[in-house]
Amino acid sequence: MTAQSQDATHAASEPDGAAGSAAPQPIGSGAETTHVHVDGFAQPVPAVVELDAPRDGVPLVIHTLEGLKRAAAAIAGGSGPAGVDAERASGFRYGQRAFLVQIRREGAGTWLIDPEPFEDLAALNDALRGVEWVVHASTQDLPCLAELGMWPDRLFDTELAARLAGLPRVGLAAVVEQLLGFGLAKEHSAADWSTRPLPEPWLRYAALDVEVLVELRDELAELLASQGKLEFAEEEFAAILAAGLPGAKPDPWRRTSGVHHIRSRRQLAAVRELWTERDALAQKRDIAPGKLIPDSALVAVARSMPSTVPQLIATKGFHGRAAQREAPRWLRAVATARSLSEDELPPLHLQTNAPPPPRVWEDRDPEAAARLQTARPRVAAVAEDLGMPTENLLTPDHLRRIAWRPPVPLTAESLAAALRDLGAREWQIERVLPTVLDSFEHPEPLPVKKKAHAEDQ
Repeated sequence: MTAQSQDATHAASEPDGAAGSAAPQPIGSGAETTHVHVDGFAQPVPAVVELDAPRDGVPLVIHTLEGLKRAAAAIAGGSGPAGVDAERASGFRYGQRAFLVQIRREGAGTWLIDPEPFEDLAALNDALRGVEWVVHASTQDLPCLAELGMWPDRLFDTELAARLAGLPRVGLAAVVEQLLGFGLAKEHSAADWSTRPLPEPWLRYAALDVEVLVELRDELAELLASQGKLEFAEEEFAAILAAGLPGAKPDPWRRTSGVHHIRSRRQLAAVRELWTERDALAQKRDIAPGKLIPDSALVAVARSMPSTVPQLIATKGFHGRAAQREAPRWLRAVATARSLSEDELPPLHLQTNAPPPPRVWEDRDPEAAARLQTARPRVAAVAEDLGMPTENLLTPDHLRRIAWRPPVPLTAESLAAALRDLGAREWQIERVLPTVLDSFEHPEPLPVKKKAHAEDQ
């Protein structure tokens, strides 16, 4: 019986092991591969071995308390790091919760867990106490795992490690291909993982996502060590864990796509009321808000401020599955915005301590513009020498902030403290401090503007 049919019938019994009764298969068995000629080999060899099935077969999905306890016991009894992944239903369901959790650990095999039947997955978290989690792009998966009561004590992020190592492509499939020589299909990455039962090809894909994570971790650790960057990575992983979950952003409705086209506070209030109504309806129906009506429709209605249902329906750009059906709801939101007093209207722009866009620095503060213009390419050169993207050496926003308002007095100690306060790690500060300090103390002159130069002639 396949994993799909087992899940479809919701059989009471689950496999004693992680992989059910499927016979073990060699990695990449049965896949079509491209062969290339390599010096030293008489016959063509595979360029990439396609991973088409987990080596232990496709695991059955755990959806009972007994199965969860069995998974936790097996994982706790395993050894070494654990590959961890989660699948969401982004763009389909409300929020970013996980609809499938995958864990693989040596001696325990691969386990696929459906979180929906459970209040949380704390049992799995307990099983992984003190165990290093190997996660690809951890900042994407850790929030939804935290909602399930799961948080690592130790972390190795293979995507971040690949960036620090200077690999040209850092997606999971690309890194696996570059370092392990395996092809990893990604055709189900954007699927609706809230689908039940989950199709067998999706389960195969999900199991393969953690199949080689630990092996990939070992290759990346070896590569980083050879480059003298392993300690950099360890600092980065520790910083992710120490930072915890990101806090809620103020006024999330301001992130509505196209809101920059709004020019009046009352129209902006309409965006807020419409967004709030849509969010409440989306949460109630457990559907992605954009599937009800897209952001562009909210902005179109806010700009036209219709007062009747026919006017609303006739608004250019107003569409979506809930556009006409929920027309009275959207109209009430616009009416609410229209009835607000001036004091109740939101400001067009929130106050921020962020520096202005660099394009205006030369007019507002030429000295700050010179500092940034000098430091930016020099920091990029340091990153190039280290073989990593500039943004991984120093967050661009950190450089902009200290260039706009450097510490006074400007010393190596004060500059290091300023970077530290912004969140820069010690390894970053150590490598950029001399360059940034020299750039700030001896900035290169700004280029003469063409217009001013012409007048001088």
